[in-house]
Amino acid sequence: MQKIVPFLWFNGQAEEAVRFYTSIFQNSGIKDEINYFEENAEIARTPAGSVMSIPFQLNGQDFIALNGGPEFKLTEAISFIIQCESQTEIDFYWEKLSVGGDPNAQQCGWLKDKFGLSWQIIPANLNQMLQSEDAVIAGKIMGSILKMKKINLNELENIQKGKDE
Repeated sequence: MQKIVPFLWFNGQAEEAVRFYTSIFQNSGIKDEINYFEENAEIARTPAGSVMSIPFQLNGQDFIALNGGPEFKLTEAISFIIQCESQTEIDFYWEKLSVGGDPNAQQCGWLKDKFGLSWQIIPANLNQMLQSEDAVIAGKIMGSILKMKKINLNELENIQKGKDE
């Protein structure tokens, strides 16, 4: 059992969001579906029997999606990081998650999907790059990242190798 489980609030889009996310990530799936009861349907202003929450997994990580209504919205204050091993993997997640969303709203590898959830699609070794013993190289890497929407791993690796000039 996973002790900490991200709980995502949607305005009637939980089923669509869960299907979208589980179609993108390997080792993913819907675990269950919990419907509103007469006792809580009126409070939620939704019909009894409609989907309330959906426990699901993305790449083995547990999540729960809630059809909670319009009271709360997803914001950039919470985002999920996808650590990628290659540019191909960065491109894959960027392309899939940006469909219907806004890939140009943010910088540094962040994008907002069509449900308003923010994702950071970054190289798995980004922290290592930024902790280079050569402060000039680390600064150039950070400066380059700040100019990017989608991360260009080749560009960062060239800076790391001193081939940026």
